[in-house]
Formats: sequence, structure tokens, C-alpha cells
Amino acid sequence: MGLSGKDRAFNSNKVSYLDFKQIEMDRVLTALFARLAHNGFPSRLKRRFDLSVEAFVDEFLEHPEWFTGFSQHREILERWVETHLMDVVNRGKSNQAVAAPRPLHGFTYRFRNPKYSRDYGAAQHIYETLYHARKDAGQGAIEQLNRFFFQGHDKVTGRSDGAAVLDVETQALLRLTEQVEDAPDARGGRDSFTPLCIGAADLLAEDIKRLLFYERHIPRSVMVDYLKVLFAFHLSLYHLRLLKLLPDLVKRKGADPICASTSCPMDPRSATNPHGDCPYRVGLVVDVAGQPDTASARLAIRSADVHYRRIPPFVKAYFTFKKLDEFAESLIKTGKLHRPKGTAMGVGEVLQLLEPLHKDERSKFFGARVYGLVQDSAGQTETDIDPELRAVLDLKLSEFDTYVEMLVALRGNFHRQYITECIDSLLMKNRPGALIAQGRTRGAPRRFVFDSRLLEVLLQIAVLRQDTPTGPFYTGELRIEGLLTWLRQRYGLHIDCLPRGDGFGASSIEDRAALRENTAAFIARLREVGFYRDLSDAYVSQTVTPRYRIEPLIGSGIGPGDGHGGTP
Repeated sequence: MGLSGKDRAFNSNKVSYLDFKQIEMDRVLTALFARLAHNGFPSRLKRRFDLSVEAFVDEFLEHPEWFTGFSQHREILERWVETHLMDVVNRGKSNQAVAAPRPLHGFTYRFRNPKYSRDYGAAQHIYETLYHARKDAGQGAIEQLNRFFFQGHDKVTGRSDGAAVLDVETQALLRLTEQVEDAPDARGGRDSFTPLCIGAADLLAEDIKRLLFYERHIPRSVMVDYLKVLFAFHLSLYHLRLLKLLPDLVKRKGADPICASTSCPMDPRSATNPHGDCPYRVGLVVDVAGQPDTASARLAIRSADVHYRRIPPFVKAYFTFKKLDEFAESLIKTGKLHRPKGTAMGVGEVLQLLEPLHKDERSKFFGARVYGLVQDSAGQTETDIDPELRAVLDLKLSEFDTYVEMLVALRGNFHRQYITECIDSLLMKNRPGALIAQGRTRGAPRRFVFDSRLLEVLLQIAVLRQDTPTGPFYTGELRIEGLLTWLRQRYGLHIDCLPRGDGFGASSIEDRAALRENTAAFIARLREVGFYRDLSDAYVSQTVTPRYRIEPLIGSGIGPGDGHGGTP
């Protein structure tokens, strides 16, 4: 049966900005650049040339003063542009097209092909999450991202800054920015809602600040890859937490007071327990060795299964909130619910409409919706009603519960599939930076893993120190035991022990043996990525050493991200 638009509507920016689809982080970063450039708004562009490899090559060749030797080697130039400069879809096929240049510089968004470079709301989610982070941490992170990605551009003149030292790929893109007319697209306004988990916003801002501290020590292309991995990691953790949080809020019929910005216990700068006593923290048992059919792999499979099984209840909770939000809009329009002009109801306020006070209005509104669904599905006689709808009607639930159950019956599997694919993509399944892996055979189980690329990014963050919350960063050694605790408390990544809850209870003898093997595999992985030093067989002497030794500048007043001193 075909559902009407009001019945099919599912997504809400108040819960998540994502349109749950498979997400590519290159395209997320490109779309984020536009929002960074326009203070949260997307862009409106007018270009003077087509987005194709040939058009880019022709533009370069028309200006031999830009790069020496390009005109003598057109074929090599075409291959370089296609393989190093452009994100190409349907590569090698007749319908090959440029999605966008690789996100090496902020202005790559000016050459984005919206048809092939969709971010499905992920860029907006990142920007608004940072925008609402507490204690101005998010604003600082936004400023640092602007400075890093728009390097080489003079904001006063609007032209390229010739004094900036940039790689040839970035310089090539900057040469073309003047060919595009750019303005913020503010026609539809800007949706900006406080994230359901404000602590996750704080943590993302803190990690960006820490990672960009290395911008003068790490090659630009490597730093861009680090940021892509970091953004995907935080998006995935946020939405795994959301799978747990939203159904609980629906049960509460309102917000949890502990999640308010002033009472949220999460503090990413806490050295002892960044998550505090957060009841919605998630625990992931990760298989570090990455070998299937081992004891640690079975624990990681069990952990992944627990989190993915939360998707169906999440779909139902999402439908519950979305339809209540539509009910709230109807009440406001008819004057039955008063609201200050220009303000939107938050998730907690909307869920309070489940209280008995609104029972009569709720019954009228959703009774009409149920009647419409039944009529749309019915044929010539009452017996022609869709069997799934008939089964729901037979339950004799309230009008609102009946409507939600009907939507879940008709659309639940559809949304479950897309949310699963979206979370897989955010967890970088089977790719560099992966937090999850799955065999190629049909029906193979998922298991949480710890890819070396992700480990490297988190290690760069872990070895940074601050003597005071506002003092300069510097690098220092970290004991293995301390690192394992840090990963567990900061991100919920469990390597040497099982999480409390999230599908696990007390560990058995077999579990402890598997965790010891997992810890040994973790130490071996640290050695592989070059962060490990073993002075003796004693466990306390096994340390993580920074890749870049950066000393604190006492009394200098240099803050985070200034890239002061130090040698690799």
C-alpha cells in the first residue's frame, strides 16, 4: 500500500540531523566546509565551468603561469587530477562523474556536485553539535577547523595568500576558487537544536582541539585523514548512544534531568572519569587482533549484537517522537497549545504530550490518522484491510499506540535496514579506521574491532597533557594500564575487561582468558604503529610513547592549537 507523506515522515532534526543512509566521510567533510564558511548555513554556488576532469585540466592549461610543465604533459595531468585531486563516482564507467575534489582545503565545497556528493545531513549534525557544546569549547573547535581548512586564503581580500606553504594539490584547488560565485543559502533558515547528548558535543569539541594541536607537526593530507576518522568515530558513538537514549526518554514521557546541559555529568577534561555517572554511556568490547573464530572475537560479536538489536526499539521510539511532534504543531496552530513565537519545542517537551492531560486531543488527532491508514489500505470490503493493520487493530490499543504500531508494521523493516547501513558506514565497516568488521559471507556476524588507523588517531589524542584546563598542551608518556582505562572511560572501548551492562554481566574464567589475549594483541598493535616502549618485562614499565615530543612552554601563554615547539 502507498502511504501518504504525513504517514511516511520519519526524520527529525531535533533527534538527529542524519537522513539514515550510507555515508562517505569525504563528502561529509566537503559539505562541512560550506557550513564552516557560512556560519552554519549551506552554500549557493554559480560556477563558470563544468564539473568534469577535462574541465579542470583545461582550466589549468589555460594558465601556464600557475604550474610549470603542466602544458607539456596533458595525459599525466589528467591522470593526476582524476586520481589525486578528485573524488570520482562510477570510476572507469561510461557514467563516470566528479563528486567533488578531495577535501584537502575548505574551498573544495565550491566544486561539489550535489547530485553525487550527498552527505545526508552528517555535516550539519557535526556543525550543530559543535555549536552547542558547553563552555564555548565548540566555538573554539569551529574556529580551529576554519583556520586549518581555509589556510592559504586571506579573508580580508577574499584571495589566495601567496605566503602560505601548501602542497601542490591544495594550491591547484585554490587557483580555481575565483571562478565560483559563493553565498550562504539562508532561504530556509537554519535548524539549530541542542543535541540530546550534550556531553557528546563536549567530547567531540575537546578531541578536535587536541588533534589540531598537531597541525604543524603532521602533514596536511594525513591530518585530513585523521579528522575524517575522528568525525566518523564520534558520529557512530553518538548514534549508538542514541539507540539507548531515545527509547528511554519515550518511556519517561519526557527528558531525563541528568541530560540537561547544567547537570550532565560528562566532562571530557576529567582525568579520572570523563563520563561521570552517565546512565547512557555505551560499552563496546573490541577485538584488537581482528581474527574471527577466537574467544575475544566472540565477545566482540556478542557486544555488537547487543547494540544492533537496539535498532528496532529505536525505530519505534523515533516514530513515537516524530508523530507527537506533528501533534504538537497541530495543537499550536489551533491555539490549543501556547508557545512563545519563534521557539520550538524540545524533545522532552514533545514527549510530555504522552501524559493523560492531552488524552482527548491525542485520541481525536490520531484516531483520524488511523482511519486514514485503514481507508487507504482497504479494498471493496472491510476484509480487504492489510493483514498487518488488521493484526494491530485486533490489539485494541489506544488511537496513538495503534497508529505508531501500524507505522512500525508497515515501515519498521525499511528504516531498520537503512539505519543499520548508516551505522555500518559510520563505524567504517571493513575499511581503514574501522570500529566494526563483518565477514563477506551471507549472514556473517558483525564484531567490534580496533583498526590501526583509528588507534593511531586516538593515541595522538591520548598522549597530550595539560597542567591546567586552559594551559598549553604538550606530549608525555602513558602507561599501558592508564591507556586502557582512558579508552574505556572516555569512549567506552573495552579491551581488558567487560562493560557493566550492555549485554554483559560478571566475567567467567573463559572471558578473562580471552581478555588477557586481547590485551596482549593490543600491546602488539601498539608496537606495530610505533607508540610502544618496553623497558623490561615488568608491566608497570610498559609505556606508550608520543610520536612527536613536544615540550610545554612554561609561562608562554601559548594555548592549544598554536603548534608550539617540539620535534618528532
